[in-house]
Amino acid sequence: MNKLSRGNRDKVQQFMAITGISEKAALQALKASDWHPEGAFEVFYNHPQIKTFTDTKRLEDLYNRYKDPYVDMVLVDGITLLCNDLQVDPQDIVMLVVSWHMKAATMCEFSKQEFLGGLQALGIDSLEKFRERIPLMRSELKDEQKFREIYNFAFGWAKEKGQKSLALDTAIGMWQLLFAEKQWPLVDHWCQFLQARHNKAISRDTWSQLLEFTKIVDPTLSNYDAEGAWPYLIDEFVDYLNENQVIGA
Repeated sequence: MNKLSRGNRDKVQQFMAITGISEKAALQALKASDWHPEGAFEVFYNHPQIKTFTDTKRLEDLYNRYKDPYVDMVLVDGITLLCNDLQVDPQDIVMLVVSWHMKAATMCEFSKQEFLGGLQALGIDSLEKFRERIPLMRSELKDEQKFREIYNFAFGWAKEKGQKSLALDTAIGMWQLLFAEKQWPLVDHWCQFLQARHNKAISRDTWSQLLEFTKIVDPTLSNYDAEGAWPYLIDEFVDYLNENQVIGA
């Protein structure tokens, strides 16, 4: 590493500190991204072969700290303790990103396989490493493709077991959380519209189509196509905005 410039040496050291990978692997990731740290993190996440090995015993110890005393799972109390240890609010959107990485099937619980498998894939086997990964996981929300994956994951994660649709109150809470991050200006109007006019559970189609709507249609509705193939609920929302003179007000 002596042949590297001081700036690149610093990047290697910082990358090793955040990811826990070896110097060789850090060099590999940074060189592959032309020494851009954000690109190196993409390499790190998308190429499992360069990740650090985790200590199985330490992973088990971490799991045992949070698992329920009566059920072999991490439940609400364990997640609350984990959040306290990570110095993260349980309502922080980064916990959704954590659950996405763990491929968690249900909100507020992790199976042993989900918890251990998720942390192993992230190269985490200690609280210190977990804390160091939090800013990186938070930054993933700024990546369009990852945000889409996290958004779509949230529907199945947040709905009640055995249900096909997402309860309206839960959907509204998730939208406010997700779109606060993406700063969709109409999110509050959308939630008010649903409570006033819809008051029913949300289908997966509506959930996924709303994300497309936020990406394609300008918040002023200047490029909204009334003949487009939007779900009826989104068409009604546009009518609601016009009736209440929200746009251009």
